[in-house]
Amino acid sequence: MHRYKLTLEYDGTEFHGWQKQFRTECTDGARILEPISDDERLELRTVQSVLERAVRGVIREPIELMGASRTDAGVHARGQVAAFTSNPSEETGSGWPLSRGVEPLRRAINSRLPGDVLVRSIEPVDAGFDPISGALSKGYSYTFHTGADRPVFGRRFVTHAQHELDPAPMREAAALLVGEHDFAGFCAAGHGRATTVRTIFACDVSAPDASNLRLNVSGNGFLWNMVRIIAGTLYDVGRGRIELDRVREALTTGDRRLAGTTLGPEGLCLEWIRYE
Repeated sequence: MHRYKLTLEYDGTEFHGWQKQFRTECTDGARILEPISDDERLELRTVQSVLERAVRGVIREPIELMGASRTDAGVHARGQVAAFTSNPSEETGSGWPLSRGVEPLRRAINSRLPGDVLVRSIEPVDAGFDPISGALSKGYSYTFHTGADRPVFGRRFVTHAQHELDPAPMREAAALLVGEHDFAGFCAAGHGRATTVRTIFACDVSAPDASNLRLNVSGNGFLWNMVRIIAGTLYDVGRGRIELDRVREALTTGDRRLAGTTLGPEGLCLEWIRYE
């Protein structure tokens, strides 16, 4: 038995997020995978489904692919992590023994993947490796295009800021979020977590070029829509709609109404996940 850790990147625009999803009908323009499953449900186009099918096609055995972060529809990744276990069989020739090497496995999987997802690396890991519970920290970015005109090239990876943004108060607001806090005011209802306490290790706003501002945030874990709400809060701070005291109050009270709007997924990217 061999367990493999995959690090991958994807353009999330055409995916219904990471996690496999099924519907009984699709009348809203949803993207589906073929063929239709045996129970007549329609399988949506998700990163997990596409990657799992590619892996199964290469190693010719059923596998369960576990992903570290359940990115939402439209969210991108440069450093998503997934893992699967292979049980090679000499009798059937199925599975992928470690002796065959991980680079040939990576190339074979990538040859079966569409252009909007790529496996960057594969490495053997301990049989107990869990990409979810084993993660020590994650890093996300959220990018604003700040020009007067909407972007054409790169438009899938930025959110167009239609108001002029002042980065100085945005950085002050970002600094308020660093540390251990109850982020109940910065997550979507129905997050399903036992606690909303999280630790933010770093949170800052930079200007990678003249046309963009980028939020970079890392922590030990994030709640549903948490980074998009943080980005929306800093956006409202940058355009003078929210004062710093209101950000402090949102943190101390957990009142979601005090934080900013939930921005769209297109500017959000999972940059990295770190393990021991």
